Amino acid sequence: MEKVHDNPADPTGSPDQRRHARHGLIRTFHPRRGRASATQADALTRLWPVYGYTIADPHHSYHTPEAAPDGPFDRERLFGRRAPLVLEIGCGMGEATAEMAAADPDRDYLGADVHTPGLGNLIAMAEARGLSNVRVARGDVLFLLRDGIEPASLAAVHVFFPDPWPKAKHHKRRLIQPDTVALIRDRLEPGGVLHCATDWAEYAEQMLAVLTADPGLRNRYAGYAPRAAVGRPMTGYERRGLRDSRPIADLVFEKIDS
Repeated sequence: MEKVHDNPADPTGSPDQRRHARHGLIRTFHPRRGRASATQADALTRLWPVYGYTIADPHHSYHTPEAAPDGPFDRERLFGRRAPLVLEIGCGMGEATAEMAAADPDRDYLGADVHTPGLGNLIAMAEARGLSNVRVARGDVLFLLRDGIEPASLAAVHVFFPDPWPKAKHHKRRLIQPDTVALIRDRLEPGGVLHCATDWAEYAEQMLAVLTADPGLRNRYAGYAPRAAVGRPMTGYERRGLRDSRPIADLVFEKIDS
C-alpha cells in the first residue's frame, strides 16, 4: 500500500520508487516474494471472478490482460448486496479476516493486499467455509480509498500489524500518518471505527499520537485498548510478536458525528 503524501520523497532509488515520488506518493509496504501454493493458485484462477477485485493504479501501464484492473469499485455488484462494509488494509494470509467475517455475517469484509498468495489463501478459506460476505482487493488500497470508496461509506477500517519501518529514515513510509488517517476517517461513516494494532512499541506511540491529534476521531479507551475488549482474532504477526516478547498494542478510534 502507498501513502498519499504532500511532500514527495527525493526521487531516488528504484524506478518504481521514482515513479511514485513523481506522483506525490510514498510506498508504505515491502514487496513480498513467494510462490502461491497449489491451493492458492487454484483459488486465484477459479474463484477470482467471484471473490476478487483488482485496484487500478492510475500511473501504471498494464501490459497483460491478467494484470489489468477492474472497472469502478461497485460494492453492491461485488458482494451482491449493500451491507455495512469493513475494509481490512493488509489482510496477510487472511485467517483473521475469515474468522471475523464468519462471526459477523451481517457485515461484509473486504481484505486488501498486494500479496497475491495471501489473497488466494483467503478466498480458498471463504469458499471452504461458505462465507458469502468475504471479498478481496489486489493492489494499492490507498488508490481504492482515494478513487473508489465513497465518503462516509465504511463501517470500519482495520489496520493490523502494518510494516513498522523501524529505521528512522524510513518512518515517512509508515501507513499511519496524518494525511492517510484523514483519508481513512473521511471514508468512515459517523461512528465508524478505525482499529489499528502493532507489535512495535515505538510505532504504537506514533499511532496513538497521530490518531489522538485527528480532530474527527475519538479514542474509545484511555490510551491503548485492552486486548480482551477489542474482539480481534489472533494473527500470525501477533503470535510472532509475542514469541519475540514484543508488547501488542491495539488502538480503537471512532469517527465523531459532525
